[in-house]
Amino acid sequence: MKKLLGTVLALSVIGGIAFAAGGKDAGAGTVVLNKDKPLVFFNREPSDPTTGEIDRASLDWNDKTYYVGFDAAGGGAVQGKLITDYLASCDASIDRNGDGIIGYVLCIGDVGHNDSKARTVGIRQALGTYDGSSDPGKVKEGSVTIAGKTYKVVELEGKAMTGTDGSTWNANAATEAMGGWATKFGDQIDMVVSNNDGMAMGCLQASNYPAGVPIFGYDANADAIDAIGNGQLTGTVSQNVDAQATATLQVLRNLLDGLTGADVYTNGITKPNADGSKISAPVDYVDNAEHHKALLAQNTGVNASNWQDYKAGVRDAGIKQSSAPAKKVLLTIYNSADNFLSSSYLPALNYYAPLFNINLTVVQGDGQNESSCLDRFTNLNNFDAYAINMVKTNSGRDYTDKLKY
Repeated sequence: MKKLLGTVLALSVIGGIAFAAGGKDAGAGTVVLNKDKPLVFFNREPSDPTTGEIDRASLDWNDKTYYVGFDAAGGGAVQGKLITDYLASCDASIDRNGDGIIGYVLCIGDVGHNDSKARTVGIRQALGTYDGSSDPGKVKEGSVTIAGKTYKVVELEGKAMTGTDGSTWNANAATEAMGGWATKFGDQIDMVVSNNDGMAMGCLQASNYPAGVPIFGYDANADAIDAIGNGQLTGTVSQNVDAQATATLQVLRNLLDGLTGADVYTNGITKPNADGSKISAPVDYVDNAEHHKALLAQNTGVNASNWQDYKAGVRDAGIKQSSAPAKKVLLTIYNSADNFLSSSYLPALNYYAPLFNINLTVVQGDGQNESSCLDRFTNLNNFDAYAINMVKTNSGRDYTDKLKY
């Protein structure tokens, strides 16, 4: 991948702002009803927050509805392997108090989020602490071999990082939790693991963070990559945010251009489109019991050996300028303070949208109340398509209800 010099997107963040009329077919001039326009859910798959069951009703809203995300289960496995590969390279000094036990603490993002669940399971499976239960509080004793010796592995505590305002994946909550863990467990803590980089970086902000204790995040945010480079963070996982952002835009572009069937999820994604554009990173189309009408970017581990490949500013040179007519898309982001979405995903959308001739209007919520997005999911007739990142994963119907007419 090479840095691609492109145009700058004029990005609008709205609060009930009116735009010029839209929603018409460029060729025929016929009015397209909102219920028949393209709709892409991204980053948060419509699903039951307790069982994880996919909300097929939302994903079957119309024949132009898709989900774009990443392979969460595969990502959990990648994070788990990143950790076990690190431990395999360690010596006995990793066991800080010499008790023959590798103790770790775990920052859980949101117990009702499928991605958080998958990462937690991947970590625990790799360390042998997964008990097969969907209960985030239930674990068992695991084991790992370090320098030819078998050590017990114990999850000292796993905790959902919920802020005082009710927001999840909260970095400040992680800072507070880490301070408490360092006091409570002392040198029993041999490792810290987090469901995302924001919480991992929050842990590092704790004034009593135990020096030298390895810590793993997830997302490959710019600050986390820099932290790997300077030795603060041990490793993270890239969910290939550029691939996700471009897949979101490419699927919308394909649907807006009238493509159907497999062309929607292959054109410009796994095969070059008419402009010669193709996403460089692997993106798989999945439609099964676990995912429905989903395009999932693959994950890669990042550590001291390859962190420079993931530094900020590296963009996908496989994305070429579209010759298709300009279209307007209304896009929601569940939380303006979310580290991954605000520092990685949105800048990627910002960069690539002009190359797809897509004019984005972005609504950013507060991460707590669905109304913070829904109340500004308005002026729908002015847009040609919609991209939705919900506050709660079971809120898909709240958005489609507004698109009925």
